Amino acid sequence: MGYRGELIEARIGPSCEGIAVAYSYDSPALDGTLGAIRRALPLLPRRFLVLYGDTYLRIDYRAAAAAWEASGLPAMMTVLRNEGRWDSSNADFDGARVLAYDKRDPTAAMAWIDYGLGALDACAVEGADPALRDLADLYHALAARGELFGFAASERFHEIGTPAALAETDRFLRGLARA
Repeated sequence: MGYRGELIEARIGPSCEGIAVAYSYDSPALDGTLGAIRRALPLLPRRFLVLYGDTYLRIDYRAAAAAWEASGLPAMMTVLRNEGRWDSSNADFDGARVLAYDKRDPTAAMAWIDYGLGALDACAVEGADPALRDLADLYHALAARGELFGFAASERFHEIGTPAALAETDRFLRGLARA
């Protein structure tokens, strides 16, 4: 856990709603997302899902996990056809695999965006360059090697990374509560 993770641990504790909870903390220098996953590997099963903590997703998690399992690939990225609508499109997807992914320097041809749910086999993490700290760099390398399964989402994501996005997500969730 990163910034103020101890507050989450204090609030949630060792279990929540009958689910055991384990915690893994960043080093003082901060590990980055990939570094944090490396640190948490002893606590995780061999294959696991990775979810961005600042994003609300409307996706069938079981269907995504089952499709990834059937693919036999070491990693999965969920993607949404974006065409620059909600943020810069950063992925090229052929319906089965993410062919290219570049969060920092996407090409104009990229029409898909990383949706916020991923999956990794521990071998993908263990085989990554130890100097990599950002999960986006691992996804980039996996896509380049043809090892990144893609699962298409059909509904847009809602994130809370900026005050404007938080307000928009709040309006969306309040609308769901009224429905």
